[in-house]
Parts: sequence; C-alpha cells; structure tokens
Amino acid sequence: MSKNPPSGDDSLDGMSAEVDRLLKKLPGADPMLRGSGATPSPLPERRPGVVTAPAGAAVGRAPEPTAQEKLGVWLRTGLAVLVGALMTQWPYAHACGWSLSLYLAAVAAVTVAGGWGSVFAWRHRMGAPHVLSVAVVFWGMMLAALQVLPRIGYAAASASWRCL
Repeated sequence: MSKNPPSGDDSLDGMSAEVDRLLKKLPGADPMLRGSGATPSPLPERRPGVVTAPAGAAVGRAPEPTAQEKLGVWLRTGLAVLVGALMTQWPYAHACGWSLSLYLAAVAAVTVAGGWGSVFAWRHRMGAPHVLSVAVVFWGMMLAALQVLPRIGYAAASASWRCL
C-alpha cells in the first residue's frame, strides 16, 4: 500500500518544482527538461586522458601489405620451415659433448627462425605464414626437449651432457 501525499500539500510540489528548476540548469541536462522539443543527441562518455574518434568516423584498418612485403614474409617462413625440416637429417652424432652443443645451437636457430617469420607474418596480418611459423617454433622446442629432458632427469631414459 503506497502512501501518496494529499493533493493539497504545497510543500512537496514546491520541492519538486525546485528540483526541476535546478536540473534545467545542469550543462548536460536532458533537453526535455529544458522545455525544448528536440531529442537529445547521444554524447560519448568523456574520460580524461582517453582520445576517441569522433562519432561516425570510420575506424582505420591496417594497410594491405604490398607484394614485396608478402614475398618477404613467405621467404622468412619458408626458410624457417626448410631449416626445421632439415633438422631431421642432422648428419652428425649428437649424443654428448661439442656435437650436442652444436646440435642445440642449430635447434635454437630453428626456433629463432620460426619466431622471426611469426613476428613478420603477424605485423603484415598474414594468417597462413603465421601459423606455419608458430608450428616451426613448437617443432624447435620439441627438438630441444628431446635432448634436454633426458639430461636433466625428467625423462625415463638418462643421458649426460659430457662424453665420458
């Protein structure tokens, strides 16, 4: 049950009139309160320190890469894939010692080549070479894990860093 004030109570009507009068003075007040029949235009929320585009402005996209940039991205990615694939044909024993160090350096080069291609593919918004480059990075990490994990005691088989 709501309690409505009696219609003859002038103190409440005077207070609501005062509130309406003060609201009309606000700088961002609704035009309907000011008495004009115009509909309010939606204003974006203003936050200090944040720069926004004007309402209705087109949002810019990254420019389309040129043919030369596309070729450069594909060459970097192709080089990374080629080096990663050739690591399966490593011609030297790499069980321990210096040969292991050289092999791990080559594996690091595979991982860096994959990251290099991935960064350039990302910058030029090219999906396929980016996915290939990330796959090469994971391939390099797997090749490194196959050599490092047995030597740090994580794998079931054990191996040593130095030849005895």
